[in-house]
Amino acid sequence: MAQVTFKEKPVTLLGSHVSVGDTAPNFTVLANDLSEVKLSDSKGKVRLISVVPSIDTGVCEQQTRRFNEEAGQLDNVEILTISVDLPFAQKRWCAAEGIENLQVLSDHRDLSFGKAYGVAIEELRLLSRSIFVVDANDTITYAEYVPEVTNHPDYDAALDAAKKAQ
Repeated sequence: MAQVTFKEKPVTLLGSHVSVGDTAPNFTVLANDLSEVKLSDSKGKVRLISVVPSIDTGVCEQQTRRFNEEAGQLDNVEILTISVDLPFAQKRWCAAEGIENLQVLSDHRDLSFGKAYGVAIEELRLLSRSIFVVDANDTITYAEYVPEVTNHPDYDAALDAAKKAQ
């Protein structure tokens, strides 16, 4: 299990830790129009899953912007940003910030993603900052659990993994 802190205090992650080589667990999250989105919906594509605690905070905003900018340079890669923010708030934020090249999804309803990937923070009901790359055959080819939730992930390593998985 990943050891993670939030503002230097240890937190408990719920669910199962996933590793490179594992079959990616399916999950169900909500799109901004409240429709269900599952990992299986994008089978056959490489998926870069960017996980943020809350879309409307500094590091989360920067992380989402970075992947939004990179999205156009990745062929056959779908970028998903997942948080527990309400879909309405995500939609409003994306419209205000010009985020159009990736899907921003909500795990608010039942933490389906958070528990499946071991990133649901029990004490805060937030998701722990992390990044996963899932290849077209649903195998995890990259998994980063950021040790301190308020820090940035390794963007370049995640993008390299997505390119290699194409």
